[in-house]
Amino acid sequence: MLGIPRRYSHFVFSVIQSGLTCAIASAVASYPALATQQFVAHWLLAWLVSWAAMLPVVLLAAPMIRSVSLRLTRE
Repeated sequence: MLGIPRRYSHFVFSVIQSGLTCAIASAVASYPALATQQFVAHWLLAWLVSWAAMLPVVLLAAPMIRSVSLRLTRE
C-alpha cells in the first residue's frame, strides 16, 4: 500500500471515484468513435478532460453529500 494517512482518505476517495466515473462516462460518449478506429484516442482525451473538470467538483461535493446522506439515514 501507499501508506497515505487516513486523514487524507477523502482526497483518495475523490480521485478514485471521479476517475472511475469519468472513465465510464467518456467511454459511453466515445462509443461512436468505434466505427472510425479512433475509440482509444477519443476516449483517452475525453477522459482526461472530464476528469480534470470533475475532480474539483467531487472534492467539494463529497463532504456535503455525505452529511446529507447521514441526515437521511439512521443507525
